[in-house]
Amino acid sequence: MRIGLALFLTYFVMQPVFAQAWHVGLLPMTQGSIDTMTGISRAAAPFHTFLAQNTRPVDIRMFSTIAHATIPAHRAEVTWRVLIPSFVVGELRRGFEMGFMIYLPFMVIDLVVAAILMSLGMMMLPPTGVSLPFKLIFFVMINGWQLICGSLVRSFPIPHF
Repeated sequence: MRIGLALFLTYFVMQPVFAQAWHVGLLPMTQGSIDTMTGISRAAAPFHTFLAQNTRPVDIRMFSTIAHATIPAHRAEVTWRVLIPSFVVGELRRGFEMGFMIYLPFMVIDLVVAAILMSLGMMMLPPTGVSLPFKLIFFVMINGWQLICGSLVRSFPIPHF
């Protein structure tokens, strides 16, 4: 389910980029009006723009330094060798931040349940087993999937070409 959700959310965010790559590079290439290398180069340009716009400058500087490359003045000048790992590291950072923000309320529920169980003298009863139904109810009541998917999609500026 998570892989399917990831694929469909990726398509939702990237569809304008896919469309532009098709119209600018791949369609003219399949019609024979441009050669293969030009078509691939034109089709890659929208992806480069998307990645460059969604990558932090600090990540670009770090990977440029590691690659012994000159730090570009503009994001459009970043090479693929630097841009792809910079984007991936930025997305990992964003994923950990979102995971931590999701984890906090569930940790509070665990602490409250543990405190209640301790005050009732039920030291041998594991609090995680008791708190799981409360976590599920909490997630359903706040419409968790909509919040997670919505915040994830809104974290990207969806391009309009």
